[in-house]
Amino acid sequence: MVVDDAGTAVINEIRTSSGMFLSKRQVIGQKNAEPMQVLHYEKDQKYVPHVDYFTDKSNIERGGHRLATVLMYLSDVKKGGETIFPAAEGGLSQLKDETWSNCARTGYAVKPNQGDALLFFSLHVNATTDTRSLHGSCPVIEREKWSATKWIHVRSFDILKNQSPRSDCSDENVWCPHWAAAGECEKNPVYMVGTKELQGFCRKSCRVCEL
Repeated sequence: MVVDDAGTAVINEIRTSSGMFLSKRQVIGQKNAEPMQVLHYEKDQKYVPHVDYFTDKSNIERGGHRLATVLMYLSDVKKGGETIFPAAEGGLSQLKDETWSNCARTGYAVKPNQGDALLFFSLHVNATTDTRSLHGSCPVIEREKWSATKWIHVRSFDILKNQSPRSDCSDENVWCPHWAAAGECEKNPVYMVGTKELQGFCRKSCRVCEL
């Protein structure tokens, strides 16, 4: 199952694995994190390349974009099941022997080894989306694959944007006045001021209220 533009879980051939979410009471996490998702891939199951940031307003309303993804491998996979980054730099020059699947040879890949964790970011440091974060799960060829995923958002995942008690002209970081004085409102407007899709983090210091 995957999440559609309305934020609803739907069945789709994009992901053929099965999975479930753990409640936040079952894991230690930050307020900006979604509940941990556990996934199970059987032979031939996969997840086609996709991005974790959002392209619709509905999902952005809750916590904003996914800033980072932590992917934990819970089992060893004899062959296949690699995490593939087709748009990442250096993928085609990565050394791969016969133990890698054909899918893994199409980009930068990471093998699923039990106990390992993979951290990658979906946004640039200026809060714009990074298309190089495109990733997927190669089909499992031998054995099965278990993994757990933790997504971290730019804001609290527990509060919808229109339910937030803060004003549109508040600062969300104690360093906002310092950054504004250094000219970051003009140098980095996406993060500081925001866009139609993503509200900025330093709107008060950037004097958005006075515009």
